[in-house]
Amino acid sequence: MRKTAHAPSPRRTKTSRSPASPRKDKQHGAQSILRQLGPGLITGASDDDPSGIATYSQVGAHFGYGMLWVTWLSYPLMAAVQEICARIARVTGHGLASNMRNHFPKVFLYSAISLLSLANVLNLGADLGAMGAAAHLILPGDVRAYTIAFGAISVLAELFIPYEKYAKYLKWLSLSLFAYVAAAFFVHLPWRAVIAATLRPGIQLTKDYLVALTAVLGTTISPYLFFWQAALEMEELRRAPEEEILDRAPSQAREQFHRIRVDTYAGMALSTLVAYFIILTTAATLHANGIHDVSTAAQAASALRPAAGRFAFLLFVCGIIATGLLAVPVLAGAAAFGIGEARRWRVVLERKPKEAARFYAAIMVATGIGMALNFFGVDPIRALYWSAVFNGLVAAPLVAMIVLMAGSRRVMGTFAISGYLRTMGWITSLIMFAASIGIFATPK
Repeated sequence: MRKTAHAPSPRRTKTSRSPASPRKDKQHGAQSILRQLGPGLITGASDDDPSGIATYSQVGAHFGYGMLWVTWLSYPLMAAVQEICARIARVTGHGLASNMRNHFPKVFLYSAISLLSLANVLNLGADLGAMGAAAHLILPGDVRAYTIAFGAISVLAELFIPYEKYAKYLKWLSLSLFAYVAAAFFVHLPWRAVIAATLRPGIQLTKDYLVALTAVLGTTISPYLFFWQAALEMEELRRAPEEEILDRAPSQAREQFHRIRVDTYAGMALSTLVAYFIILTTAATLHANGIHDVSTAAQAASALRPAAGRFAFLLFVCGIIATGLLAVPVLAGAAAFGIGEARRWRVVLERKPKEAARFYAAIMVATGIGMALNFFGVDPIRALYWSAVFNGLVAAPLVAMIVLMAGSRRVMGTFAISGYLRTMGWITSLIMFAASIGIFATPK
C-alpha cells in the first residue's frame, strides 16, 4: 500500500493550570465537544442541500406523513457508512479513490469515479438552479443571474479561502438547517397521526412509491458524502502535525475513532432531524391542502405562505439558499477529490490554486458545467428529485466497494472493520440494491 508522507509527530506536553470554576469547566466541556465536530458535521449538514430539500418536499406533498419512517431507518445506515469512510482515510492516509486505485481493477475505479462525477454535476447544477429560483422569490432580478452569482461565489470561496477558515464558515452555515425545524412550529400538526406514521412503516409496492423511496435514500446516503468526509479527514490530518495516520500511530486509534464516531453521528443526526421536519412541514401544509405535486422551487415555497405564514415561507426560501452555499462547494470538491486521487494529482484544499492547479481546475469545470445545465430549460425541483434517484442507484455498488476495502486486512491492517460496522455496511448496500431493483421490477 502506498503511504503519504507526514511530518514527525511532536509530543504534547502537559501544563499545570489552576482549578477552574464550574462555569469555566462547562465552557471548556462545550468547547471540547464543538472541537470534535468537523468533517462529520459539515458532511451531514451538506446532505440537506437543495436536492434534499426538494426531495423531502416532494415526498411530503405526495405521500403526506407516509414516509416519515424512512428517516429513522436511514439514520443508522448513513452514519455507519460515513464512519467507515472516515476510518479508511484516517487509517490509511488516503482518500477513497486512492484506496480504490490501489486495491480494485481500473475498470471498477473509473466506473465509480465517472458515476460519482456525473451524479455530482447533475446535483450541483440542480442545486444552483434551485438557489437562483429561491432568490428570485424574495429579490427582483433575473433567476439566471442569481444562479451564476451563486456558482461564482462557491468557486471563489474554495479557491481563495484557506480550508481552516472555510471549515469554520461551513460549521456556522450549518445552523441555517434549523430553519426547517422552526418552520414546522408554524403549522398545525396532528401528532397522533404523525407518531403513528413515524413508528409504522407503510410500504407501498408501487413504482411511484419505490422511486420516491430510492430518492430519499439516495439523498441521505449520497456518494459524494462518502468521498467528501474521507477527504476532510485528510485535510484535518494535514493541519494537525501532532497527529499521524493510524497505520503508523496505532496508539492514537482509540481517541481518533471516538472523535470520528461523535462527529459523524452528530452530523448525521442533524441531517436526519432536518429531513424529518421538511417532510413533516410539507405534509401538514401542501399535502393537507390538496397540493400533491411540487414542480418548481417557487411552488414549493409559495405554497407554504397561505398555510404556514410569511415567516415560514421566508425560512424555507432562505434555507434553500444557505444550504446550497454549503453544499455546492462540497459537491464540486468531492468530484475533484475523486478524479484527482484516481489520477494521482495533488489534492488538497489548504494549497493555493497554483500549487494544485489540476485539482482546482476540476472544481471550476464541475461548477461551470453545473451552471450551464440551468440554461437548457430544466425544471430545478424536478432535476433535483431525479438527481437524488440517480444518487440512490450509484450508492449501492459504491457502498459494497467501501465495505470490502474497510473489512480487508490488506487495506486496513489490524483496524479492519467487523461486527456492527461491517453488518450495517452490507445492510445499507443491500437495501440500496433492493430499492433500485424495485424501481425497474415494479409495474406502475
